[in-house]
Amino acid sequence: MLPFLPFLQVQSLNAALAVLAAMITPALLISASGTFILSTSTRLGRVVDRARRISDKMEELMAPEAPKLLLERRRAMLTDQLARLRERATKLQRSLTALYLAASMFVLTSVFIGVVAIFQLPVYWLPVVLGVVGACFLLYGSLLLITEARLAVDSLKVEMDFLDFFTREHAEHPNRVDAPAP
Repeated sequence: MLPFLPFLQVQSLNAALAVLAAMITPALLISASGTFILSTSTRLGRVVDRARRISDKMEELMAPEAPKLLLERRRAMLTDQLARLRERATKLQRSLTALYLAASMFVLTSVFIGVVAIFQLPVYWLPVVLGVVGACFLLYGSLLLITEARLAVDSLKVEMDFLDFFTREHAEHPNRVDAPAP
């Protein structure tokens, strides 16, 4: 025992290495959380960029010199796309929160493994609980990302259906201002 650290209870090299190994184990989960955070932030940035492009397109459609072919349908489709982007952004923000909480729990797990070992605290269950809570946040964030990806694909399908209809309608009736519903 060190005289300046009388509370230090790790008294052998093997015990110290075991504690260090246990403290490093959550690093893999911290890394996984960080990867999720980075990719989710990128996805959120893309949603923001897409919303801004749709907003610009809506402004163009409201100008008096805007093309009139299927004008109301285009506005409706863009409005629908904005609503879908809003929902996606909300899911991505919630996912980011869950992923940050997961990373924080894994860091706390590592810290408390060391604290419990050094001070021989009778709370050996605490790092385990923190690790499980972190894993639950990681799972929740992942599930939100799955639902957001499904929303993105659904949104793309709606937009592609509209563009297919628009292209066919324009080819069949190039001078038509509005057309019946698909």
